[in-house]
Amino acid sequence: MKVTVTKDILSANDQIAARNRELLDSHGITAFNIMASPGAGKTSLILKTIEFLRGKVRVGVIEGDIAGSVDADRIGAVGISVVQINTGGGCHLDAGMVANALASLPLTEIDLLFIENVGNLVCPAAYRLGEHQRVVLTSTPEGDDKPQKYPVMFSEAEVVLINKIDLLSLLDFNPATFKRTVTSLNPHVRIFEVSSKTGEGFGDWIDWLMAEIKLRRK
Repeated sequence: MKVTVTKDILSANDQIAARNRELLDSHGITAFNIMASPGAGKTSLILKTIEFLRGKVRVGVIEGDIAGSVDADRIGAVGISVVQINTGGGCHLDAGMVANALASLPLTEIDLLFIENVGNLVCPAAYRLGEHQRVVLTSTPEGDDKPQKYPVMFSEAEVVLINKIDLLSLLDFNPATFKRTVTSLNPHVRIFEVSSKTGEGFGDWIDWLMAEIKLRRK
């Protein structure tokens, strides 16, 4: 019975996610679901990306957290349209939450939408939100064994970002080992190494984002 209930919930979620996707497509918006464990640097990544895209692309953000609006306040402070979702203890966003948030965003003024999911490497993998691409962010202080511990998350992603590479010389993180594990789970994944602090590696990440936006516009 529990399996049936779970399937029903996911099926209902997927239907709403499909409607979210149709709404985004109708406005020419490309959406990215950013997933990571707490502290990996999701908000910092988004803020640094906004810096690089300023004047090129109009960005909107949906912020997902269990409580509070600290991250949304940081996004709003740089002049970006942002909607906060508080799950009240839930470990992930779902498509219904995102649908409500979309109704509060100026969609005609957005080209690229970042959906920052709740910090978690388990639950978000099961819930589609209507996004075009799923991005998993990990950071060097977390260690290079995260894909082994959370294989579903990494196997479901279109893109994996290794953040905080400015700390590599201080840590035991082995990029080659990490990439080998990820690609064994997900042979077609794109992997970028970046530092949201220094901007290192952002050129390739930004080029990829711009290519995705142009693809959707066509």
